[in-house]
Amino acid sequence: MKLGFVSAILPDLSLAEVLEFAAATGYTCVEVMCWPPSKAERRYAGITHIDVTDFGPRQVAEVAQLTEQTGVEISGWGYYPNPLAPDPEEAAVYVEHLKKVIVAAEQLAIGQVNTFVGRDWTKTVDGNWPRFLETWKPLIQFAEDHGVRVGIENCPMLFSDDEWPGGKNLAKSPAIWRRMFNDIPSTSFGLNYDPSHMVWQQMDYVAPIREFADRIFTPMRKMFASIGTN
Repeated sequence: MKLGFVSAILPDLSLAEVLEFAAATGYTCVEVMCWPPSKAERRYAGITHIDVTDFGPRQVAEVAQLTEQTGVEISGWGYYPNPLAPDPEEAAVYVEHLKKVIVAAEQLAIGQVNTFVGRDWTKTVDGNWPRFLETWKPLIQFAEDHGVRVGIENCPMLFSDDEWPGGKNLAKSPAIWRRMFNDIPSTSFGLNYDPSHMVWQQMDYVAPIREFADRIFTPMRKMFASIGTN
């Protein structure tokens, strides 16, 4: 099993410094944040360790050289906005940048992008569903066409006053995941599973590992799959 961390915890370091820190402290992989260069709107957001807005052969070579020098792999690309934001123009900005992250992942042959589904927190799950399908069916097809898997983190995102009552991430429970994967059955669509979010929602965090073993795209997938067979 490979151990890693999300580069968002080191917002003031460069990518080179993040990978050097990982190597020095015994980690073997890092999920690298790929927000567009901007001011953070919340904790762990707006962090850019790889800028995909202008990502080409030179940037590919630079990142590849850093991973080779440090011996630390990039386990995935992280960008966690709200693609289902109530303002369509705002949501469109997030979707377009997510596509850039997907294309960059293909260029560097690291076919894993982690993100949020998003949600209009003023609406019910059913009220969000048409937007979800309209946004995510083409997004997942885009990822599939580029040979990239999209892992959805299961944090409900309802920590602050502007996230109530529904939270800003639809994909918060197994019942919703079943419905999502039924309506978008692509094998490029899965989970960046974080058991801690299940714990504080007072949900069983082990049962989903068994049920969704083939949809868990994190580096710990092999461990989860073995748990599911015991």
